[in-house]
Amino acid sequence: MTTYSNAPEDYECPFCQVVSGIERPHHGTKQRDIVYQNAYVTSFIASKWWPNNKGHVLVVPNVHFENLYELRADYATEIHRAAQMAALGMKATYGCTGISTRQHNEPDGGQDVWHYHLHVYPRYIDDRLYLTQGYPTNPDDREPYAQKLRDWIAAWPHR
Repeated sequence: MTTYSNAPEDYECPFCQVVSGIERPHHGTKQRDIVYQNAYVTSFIASKWWPNNKGHVLVVPNVHFENLYELRADYATEIHRAAQMAALGMKATYGCTGISTRQHNEPDGGQDVWHYHLHVYPRYIDDRLYLTQGYPTNPDDREPYAQKLRDWIAAWPHR
């Protein structure tokens, strides 16, 4: 455990559940949201969306690291490689005109899930990403985005 831990003692990590194939029945990420997975990372369509940035991706290490302070370099490399794949896939399939990444640590840094994760957002002109609030989504709404990225990643020669 890190010196900078904010997770409660009895914390059940939702991202560890995704990586392990466990689905929570009524909410959260589903296995069909996963767009890429290897020995180090899992990338999936986020279950919380921003109004003008639908289909954003979260990239998580397959091993539980709470935050940036304890993330190992070999995992960081794979996280950014997967983020690059997601970004290029979004550019190719979503028609976005830019990409933003975000990563938060500790409550005052905006972290609210106690497992390191990197957000990859599709960006568009005047999308107001930082001026809007996220909302929970339906798995059926996420599926077309996941399928587009899975198909693109499967065909990308640099996987």
